Amino acid sequence: MKHILKYFSSCCFLLVVTLAQAQEKSTVKTNIETVAEEQAEDSIPVRKDRYGLRVGVDLFKLTRGFYDKNYKGVELTGDFRWNKKYFLAAELGNENKTTEDDRLTSTSKGSYLKAGFDYNMYENWLDMENIISVGLRYGFSTFSEELNSYKIYNAHPYWGELPPIPASEKFNGLSASWLEVVTGMKAKMFNNVFVGFSVQLKTLITNKKPDGFDNLYIPGFNRTYNGSFGIGFNYSVTYFIPLYKKKVITK
Repeated sequence: MKHILKYFSSCCFLLVVTLAQAQEKSTVKTNIETVAEEQAEDSIPVRKDRYGLRVGVDLFKLTRGFYDKNYKGVELTGDFRWNKKYFLAAELGNENKTTEDDRLTSTSKGSYLKAGFDYNMYENWLDMENIISVGLRYGFSTFSEELNSYKIYNAHPYWGELPPIPASEKFNGLSASWLEVVTGMKAKMFNNVFVGFSVQLKTLITNKKPDGFDNLYIPGFNRTYNGSFGIGFNYSVTYFIPLYKKKVITK
């Protein structure tokens, strides 16, 4: 009996030692695997998107005055990246446009502001920051109209057309508002410089007209020959000012 107890005690001792060694090996293996995983995670760079303010100028309006003697204008553009896909956007401008019609000549002068958002439909690779967007703007303009000259309609011009009659009648305090759908793109050329263009389809909401006259051109909206619908175009160069970064969350 004494030998049996001694043998049983020896077996229990060996079993405890074996289990302890196995546990120690398992712990060491787990620690090694954890360290390896952490090192692997550390070796993969964390992708971050830049967020900030982009400001620039519309080159189309800025250079149009060089070849169109009846136009002077400038438009400043800007957008702020709100999240991964949406950008808050605005345009501020001033225009001076003389319209020469068959029956009259008028000049529109005024300023405008457009504000809204852009949605980026383009999925960039790695650190690319290109944009193909569709957006919406609300525009508001305050301006004046000056009737420079006009012609009286003659249904039977036997002696030819009558000469223009000088008018120099000015109408102040005019205003208009509209909505526009904007589609365009911006491409990163180098560093923080972007070049882009956009096309705008517009519809008038309000249009305060002078008595006995019409607004042939509204700054920011363009000409009104097509009733309440208009179209616009810009070609811009902008500079991006990075403010902060956000980690890209992959799904």
